[in-house]
Amino acid sequence: MNQARVTMEVIDGVAIVTISNPPVNALALTIFDGLKEKFSEAMRRDDVKAIVLAGNGGRFSGGFDINVFETVHKTGDISVLPDTSIDVLVNVIEDGKKPTVAALEGLALGGGLELALGCHARIAAPKTQLGLPELTLGVIPGSGGTQRLPRLIGLPKALEIILFSRSVTSEEGKKLGLVDAVVPSGELLKVSRQWALDIADSRKPWIRSLHSIDKLGSLPEMHAVITSARQQVKQVAKNMPQHQACLDVIEEGIIHGGYHGLLKESKVFRELVATDTSKGLVHAFFAQRATTKVPNISDIGLKPRRIKKVAVIGGGLMGSGIATALILSDIYVILKEINSEYLLKGIKMVEANVRGLVSRKKLVEDKAEKALLMLKGVLDYSEFKDVDMVIEAVIENIPLKQKIFGDIEKACPPHCILASNTSTIDLDIVGEKTKSQDRIVGAHFFSPAHVMPLLEIIRTDKTSPQVVLDLMAVGKIIKKVPVVVGNCTGFAVNRTFFPYSQSAHLLVHLGVDVYRIDQLIRNFGLPIGPFELQDLAGYGVAVATTKEFSLTFPDRTFATPLVELLIKNGRNGKNNGKGYYIYEKGSKPKPDPAVLPIIEESRRLTNIMPNGKPISVTDEEVVEMILFPVVNEACRVLDDGVVVRASDLDIASVLGMSFPSYRGGIIFWADTIGADRVYRSLQKWSEAYGKFFKPSKYLEERATRGIPLSAPASTSSVARPRL
Repeated sequence: MNQARVTMEVIDGVAIVTISNPPVNALALTIFDGLKEKFSEAMRRDDVKAIVLAGNGGRFSGGFDINVFETVHKTGDISVLPDTSIDVLVNVIEDGKKPTVAALEGLALGGGLELALGCHARIAAPKTQLGLPELTLGVIPGSGGTQRLPRLIGLPKALEIILFSRSVTSEEGKKLGLVDAVVPSGELLKVSRQWALDIADSRKPWIRSLHSIDKLGSLPEMHAVITSARQQVKQVAKNMPQHQACLDVIEEGIIHGGYHGLLKESKVFRELVATDTSKGLVHAFFAQRATTKVPNISDIGLKPRRIKKVAVIGGGLMGSGIATALILSDIYVILKEINSEYLLKGIKMVEANVRGLVSRKKLVEDKAEKALLMLKGVLDYSEFKDVDMVIEAVIENIPLKQKIFGDIEKACPPHCILASNTSTIDLDIVGEKTKSQDRIVGAHFFSPAHVMPLLEIIRTDKTSPQVVLDLMAVGKIIKKVPVVVGNCTGFAVNRTFFPYSQSAHLLVHLGVDVYRIDQLIRNFGLPIGPFELQDLAGYGVAVATTKEFSLTFPDRTFATPLVELLIKNGRNGKNNGKGYYIYEKGSKPKPDPAVLPIIEESRRLTNIMPNGKPISVTDEEVVEMILFPVVNEACRVLDDGVVVRASDLDIASVLGMSFPSYRGGIIFWADTIGADRVYRSLQKWSEAYGKFFKPSKYLEERATRGIPLSAPASTSSVARPRL
């Protein structure tokens, strides 16, 4: 195991202090001790005139070791956080009697960049990534970044980098004043050494960035910039404290001076580490990294095969999105449709997806042209003879999918992976008429497929480990987060969230307003509410998935005629501009009062209001009555062993269903509330409103025994693993 350490070598009067902690030179606690020791030695030595701070292995530093955050969250012991801002950066480096130059390469992020900001100059190799992403973990830069960056590059640009965790290259950093020079990698240490000697000999300026004020502007100007930023983050970062806290800290330094700003920064940083927001975001960070560890897949010595050519069957919304994701990552795609009209439409949708990325400056024109050359449209299976994988993305129709799988088994080579993008149908049913059961796997993308980051990989009892590993590798190539799950109706994500729209419909039929529900769910942190989501997906999807779930889980589905009544009244959501909302080009969806009589008709037909009167519920109860049934189903998913670990379901809920990341995921959020409270609420509602709310055995057991829902299945006596 590589040990975190700091080394020092003296060359021609310059001490080269090097951070070494592979793979990204994370700033572990021992690194800070090493820095103090080596800098103290360099300051004492007569043969040292200046210092260069570098990182080993072509990387400066990826930042503070966030395993320490996890330790704080588990133990509650805030004292393990190092007090480096004054102790190391000011006293040892910035106010040291010998100048220090940071030699930046690869990346200098978070605490890594803050170390560099404390130095007296920064020399960088080309394309070095620079940034302060701490706010994505629920905290703020804690080692002077809030004070030094605005003083080096000006307040507006600094706010953009800090508040929105935007990284810049060394080339852009040079233009901004963040980097003093960009030099070839091979000359980095040589130029940095000479620069440090030039500072020591007064040939170059000795700049302590904490004391610089020339880039800040006048107080009224800065006040206006901060006020504007406060309004902006209210819109984009509601329910999270770190953005406003960061602005408070920056403002403190502007008004009272950089040193005062550092003291407040250190205090606020420690307070934020202990918040639920930081706990949730750090949990989501580690949950995403854990998805690569799949027992009996990633740990048995297999190597992924290269997937060069993929066939996508179906050029609709999902198929065209999947094809887009593949060609953008240099994977050749054969797009098959049943006739020329549909094929042309599918190709145009792929082109529109690619052009949309160009217009939003997410993709350069050359790359777009190259990607579109990787796409070919076909009307039969003749081109399937040399494909490495097929992804079926047709409508949710079992006989059609079975026929397609029978056809592709014959048309494709024997090594070809046979994947389905079905969102709900059990894969054993999809592939029951084929002989190649070991090659059948689920590749469930989320819409829009070229944008949404989750790839749910469904493994049946017969899917070979090699096939799963290959698909995981493809997922990473196309910049998705692959989560491997077991096979059942709805798999992990859609099965967990099928009660979401069901409970929303149940509440509406108990008399709660549709638009109130949507607004409260948005306030909770999801981007849209369940009814707007139904409008966007189209009512055909709602009808098909409800039918599938009601057949498999009849004891916990709520039957309502509302969607059929909407269709009968000529409404199909965003598809035709009319649903629960009115959709007009260029404007936000508007609630449609004309839908209220349709809802009343559905309520009359369903007739479940107690004594015929709407129920009285608080805003908090509305959110919980919609999301606690989701937690309840998540418990069944865990109990059935559909996911490897609870954190897989957490990250899948964040990346696939846009559950707020700062709440950590569906299971993590439930554990912060407490299994007992979720259980008691569901028990109360099941007595008042019926079996839809009946708590699962897993939830009941965890609640009564005081065990977290996320605790490994071994603590439950009823786990039935599917993986």
